[in-house]
Amino acid sequence: MFSTLRLVSSLLLGVAFLMVGAGGLSTILAFRMGVAGLPSTVVGIVTSMYFVGLVLGTGYCHRLITTIGHIRAFAALGSLMSAAALAHALTLDPWLWGALRFVVGFTTVGMYMCTESWLNEKSSNEIRGQVFSLYQIVLYLGQGAGQFMINIPDEHGMMLYIFTSILMSLAIMPVVMTRVSAPELPKPVRFRLGRLWGISPTGMTASMASGTAMGAFFGLGALFAQQAGLATHQTAQFMGAVIIGGLVLQWPIGKLSDMFDRRLVMVAVSVATAAVCFAIMNKDVNNGTGLLALGALFGGLSFTLYPLAVAYTNDYIDAEDRVPASGGLMMSYGIGASFGPTLGAVMMDFFGAPGLFIFVGAVVVVLAAFIGWRITQRPSLPVEEQGDYQTLQRTSPVVYEMYPDGGIDEPDDNPEDETRC
Repeated sequence: MFSTLRLVSSLLLGVAFLMVGAGGLSTILAFRMGVAGLPSTVVGIVTSMYFVGLVLGTGYCHRLITTIGHIRAFAALGSLMSAAALAHALTLDPWLWGALRFVVGFTTVGMYMCTESWLNEKSSNEIRGQVFSLYQIVLYLGQGAGQFMINIPDEHGMMLYIFTSILMSLAIMPVVMTRVSAPELPKPVRFRLGRLWGISPTGMTASMASGTAMGAFFGLGALFAQQAGLATHQTAQFMGAVIIGGLVLQWPIGKLSDMFDRRLVMVAVSVATAAVCFAIMNKDVNNGTGLLALGALFGGLSFTLYPLAVAYTNDYIDAEDRVPASGGLMMSYGIGASFGPTLGAVMMDFFGAPGLFIFVGAVVVVLAAFIGWRITQRPSLPVEEQGDYQTLQRTSPVVYEMYPDGGIDEPDDNPEDETRC
């Protein structure tokens, strides 16, 4: 285990720098656009472009990496991301910022693919789950730490972009200087969304709903805080509390989903998330501790919906289809995330700051209703036949090559057990 960690430590360090920079930039931009008085819808469209870049960048970046190699691709994509981050300082033009957000999303998914294929190659089967978990922790902590960059004094309005660009440039160094040999990137396997829907309507719907809700929050969370009257440091604390809460509650909720019908857990999480959204809408922003607690609870609940969708779908899918099907779930998440910020912004234009959580609450309520209906359509899968829940962030399809087996070693050859959800 320790020898493997020494091999991948440079990769994890690069990911940490990347997440601090990219995670902080998203909050900085939404906050700056809010301060500049741009309409919420404009902010939503600009932030949506990041997720569009994530979705469209997957195929192209795969071809780029296989053509020029991991290290060159990582360096090229990281340099482009760093330049795009710095270019935000040129002018606050929504069209330019939308294009730059697309570039950052596009390059981010390529850098994820490089890193994850490396980690997968260097992790033996015995410790793959531990490396996977450590990678997820680095992602969450890096993104959470990035929220506090907004507190850096920036008298001339350029320092934050410079600092973000520096972090993204630093993310390149540990990777290009590593002595670990680059692996072969797994070939992409297409898994049509229509087939995914036929296998798991519940998993696909939960994934898309999670993307819609989380895309709206990540794109507009800082704008909500700004419109609600929070100071800059309070905005950072609120955003950080949501992300760290999303890490802390993963294990207990995941454990419950391993013990009971995952659909019931998803319904309970969705309803509880809606209740927290209602509480945040009506919370006095001057009560800082209470708002932070609600934010952490919101993150802890809502962040589990996507990994719950992946675990649930894996319970019903053949072993050889697990990776491509999970990539289909990631695509569903990305599609939802591409629309979430714009739709959430429309609600904020109508209802002000509470409109964000009105939108997120409505999304999870619809999800709970849909899953409740699906429960009436087929019996539950026996708990002993379920796989294991895994903490998971939406990064790139390559991450599923690292995804632990979940306790399902071989596909079931009994056709009577091929129940579809």
